[in-house]
Formats: sequence, C-alpha cells, structure tokens
Amino acid sequence: MKRAQLERFYHLHHRLRRTGATPHVDELAAELEVSRSTVYRDLETLRDRLHAPLEQAGDGRVRYDPAADDYELPGLWFNESELYALLAAERLLEAVEPGILAPHLEPLHRRIGELLRRTGHDPDTVRERVVLQPLARRGVDRAVFATVAGATLAGRRLELDYRGRAREVAETRRVHPQRLLHYRDNWYLIAFCERAEGLRNFAIDRIRHPRETGEPARILDAEALGEHLQAGFGIFGGPARAVATLEFSPTAARWVAEEQWHPDQVDERTEEGGLHRRLPYSDPTELLMEAGRWGPDCTIIEPPELRRAAADRLRRAAAQYDEE
Repeated sequence: MKRAQLERFYHLHHRLRRTGATPHVDELAAELEVSRSTVYRDLETLRDRLHAPLEQAGDGRVRYDPAADDYELPGLWFNESELYALLAAERLLEAVEPGILAPHLEPLHRRIGELLRRTGHDPDTVRERVVLQPLARRGVDRAVFATVAGATLAGRRLELDYRGRAREVAETRRVHPQRLLHYRDNWYLIAFCERAEGLRNFAIDRIRHPRETGEPARILDAEALGEHLQAGFGIFGGPARAVATLEFSPTAARWVAEEQWHPDQVDERTEEGGLHRRLPYSDPTELLMEAGRWGPDCTIIEPPELRRAAADRLRRAAAQYDEE
C-alpha cells in the first residue's frame, strides 16, 4: 500500500468520524487534491477491504453508520524502510536509557518483530545489522536515574548530593527539575538550583542519593529554558558571552561542514577549500577540547583570549613530550 493512499484513508476516516459528518464526494476530492474517481475507489476499499461502516447516498454524500461509532482503521501500515527506521529507534532507546524502560519497550519490541516478519525478514537478523556504538558513555545508577526522571516528569522538587568534577566535593542541593538532556551519550538534569539561584546542568552520573521532597517544583517558562540550552556551545551552561571563530583545513572541512555544533553557527568556505565557523559560547572548556580534537587542522582565530587559552593548552601538552 502506497503512502499517498494510506494518508488518504486516514483523512477520509477522520473526516467521516466527525459527529454528523456527511461530506460530498466533490468536497473530499478537493480536500485530497485527487479526482472524484479516486475518492470513489478509496471509499470502496474502505468499505469492502477495511470493513468501514460506510453509507453512500445517491446524491454523492457519504457518512459512517452512526451506530458503529467504535470503528477504527485496523492497525498501522508500514513499508520496509519505515520498519527499519522504527527498529533503529527501538535500538536507540535501548542504548541511551539505563534500562528502566525495558519492561515498557518489550511490547514495542514484539510488535516491530511481527511487522518485520510480515515483510519476509527475520527480526533477529535485521536487529543484528543495526548497530549503535556509544562513545565515552559514563555509567548511571538505575535507581538514581529512575528517581531523577520520575521527579522531572512529575514536576516535583528534589534534594540530592552532587559531586561536581571541578571541585570533587560532595554538596547537598535542593533543585527544581526542568529537563532531562541526553548529550554526547550521557545524561544531564537541567534544574533550577536554589543555592545558585539559577539554572544549572547536573551530570546524572555524579548525583547521589536523590530524594523527592514532596513539594512541587518551580517550573520555568520555555523561553528561559531555551536560552539556557541554546545560548552557547557545549554542555556548560550560561548565556553566551562571546563569539568564537575557528578555521578548519580543507581536509577537516570535509567532515566539519556536515556537523551541527550550535543552532546559530555560521559557516563560510575559504578560497583554499577550508572552513570558517563562527558560534557563540559561554564557558570555553568544551570548545577548547573540541578544537583540540582536530589538532593542526583547526585554528582558533578569535577572540584573542580564547586563542591564547588554546595556545597555552597546546604548549603545556607539547611540553609533556619534550625529550629529556
């Protein structure tokens, strides 16, 4: 069954399910942008093959039998490429969450397997050919994740012990969960911190002993959250305080040009085939790490303080390899 035909069936079904709906065939043809004969063929298929309670009057009007108000189209239709996309999504869910959703994913797992069999493919074979390889993923305690996720979804305040990597000192925080963020194969809690009096990002693998206080969380508006999440490059929060310009060699540009680092990045090709990328940032830590990943194929052009910081990092790194 072709996608266009499937979409028409859904349109007709929802149109006819409206209370008292008796559209004319000409109306339906105009809505679907097809001929009257196509509408008649679709209606015939709905009635004869999909057992829709269709009634057609002699004046060209159609409706569903009012007594059959519980009729629904049977199942979902997927072509093979759509089934593979569903399977990839299923594998992604298995890979990114720490396991607490497994019981809920099992029905989806079985349903996708049934649909794959109908296309003549063995689901186990197909699953073997969809591989996701996490990179630098840090382990998360399932109980911690469950408590944090539950409080975030329910909009409840949390008290937790947090050991940030910068200080390595455990501190008790009272926070108002806002979002769960999966970034570069790791999970973060975006929350309003009472101590800091602002939004902060908490690496969930660094959270210990989260406990709900029983109080509702203070929920911030979407605009404030959007500014926090998209203000600057990387996971380190805060409003963007500067714009960096990075120059990539022609070799690196072949890869970097296809990567989205930030919604507001601006790319320009150089005459030599390289790439200039401008993007806002707040904390330079992750941007310096990303630039360093490309070695001599990436040069920070501006601002001067970021360029000096990068040069200092490279000098200290090179010093560790100096021959004695």
